[in-house]
Amino acid sequence: MPRLSEVLTALDTLWPPEHAEKWDAVGTVCGDPAARVERVLFAVDPVQEIADEAIRLGADLLVTHHPLYLRGTSTVYAGTFKGRVVHTLIKNDIALHVAHTNADHVDPGVSDALAGALGLRITGPLVPAPTDPGGRRGLGRICEPDTALTVRELAALAAERLPATAQGIRVAGDPDAPVRSVAVCGGSGDGLFDEVRAAGVDAYLTADLRHHPASEAREQGPPALLDAAHWATEWPWCQVAAAQLDTVSEQRGWGLRTHVSTTVTDPWTAHAAQAGAAPGETVPVPGAASAAAASDDASGAPN
Repeated sequence: MPRLSEVLTALDTLWPPEHAEKWDAVGTVCGDPAARVERVLFAVDPVQEIADEAIRLGADLLVTHHPLYLRGTSTVYAGTFKGRVVHTLIKNDIALHVAHTNADHVDPGVSDALAGALGLRITGPLVPAPTDPGGRRGLGRICEPDTALTVRELAALAAERLPATAQGIRVAGDPDAPVRSVAVCGGSGDGLFDEVRAAGVDAYLTADLRHHPASEAREQGPPALLDAAHWATEWPWCQVAAAQLDTVSEQRGWGLRTHVSTTVTDPWTAHAAQAGAAPGETVPVPGAASAAAASDDASGAPN
């Protein structure tokens, strides 16, 4: 079995930390470099539920896409939920390593995995990295479907292929418009609307689309917007990342056992479909009338 330091060197080769955004917090959060590593768990979020899963699995290393301490900290007190995660991992000899925007920029990266999950053919990065003369690294990907789709069909495809979440897939634009080219970006992507429009694609699939940026983008015309859950657009990367480490392990004779968590750590847990009332209309709520009547009776009852 390799030591943690050897595995970390391999991870930094796959997702070089120098490719991360300056504001990011990537790399190793905890772990003994001399410890042996046999099992590795990949997940999107370093939350307590995932730490507990790593314990049950007997993992020696947890690799997550999202940082535990993105904005820094002055404490790992176990009375805080992040401190509890750190204490849980250290007490059980589990290291934590983060590959965030460095995994977004590489080839293959997070958006490659998203495109692959949808069966889209990648033609290049949406925002090419200026340090890559080959033009393969960068944020997002521009893709083409194997056969022409409508926006509605692309949304249905995403709903079918991506992990199910309470949000599902939201669409802005004509559902029947044809889609011959697609831009995708795993995670929050409404900061790339200018690049998406410049690419001339018919649709853009990403996550975390906010009202004002999305509204302003739609007022300028195409492309159609498809908004999936943040977690769902990044989870496919875990599968790709685990396969990449498997390849390294086989080449070096390490015998690592990699696992991908299927625990849904998307924060939203339920979705209520609305009745579709127009502004100003009221829709009767079952039980509301009887509840109001009971309240009136109670208010007029003698003490």
